[in-house]
Amino acid sequence: MNFRKLLQMRKIPATALMLLFASQLFAQGQEPAVTDSLYASGKIYVVVVCVLLILLGLLFFLFSIDRRLKKIEKNS
Repeated sequence: MNFRKLLQMRKIPATALMLLFASQLFAQGQEPAVTDSLYASGKIYVVVVCVLLILLGLLFFLFSIDRRLKKIEKNS
């Protein structure tokens, strides 16, 4: 398989992915009723706290894996 065929094969999924993201941008023109209701009831803060806790948990997990890998690389 030559390089041009490989490059052409990768263009199709990339184009489809870009079209998918573009369709999501057009969907934002509608009225955001969910976010308005979350702001009005004060539950948006609960959502923000949950997202932050998940991100902090992922960061802690990644740093703990990094420390373990450094320790394993140092020992071997």
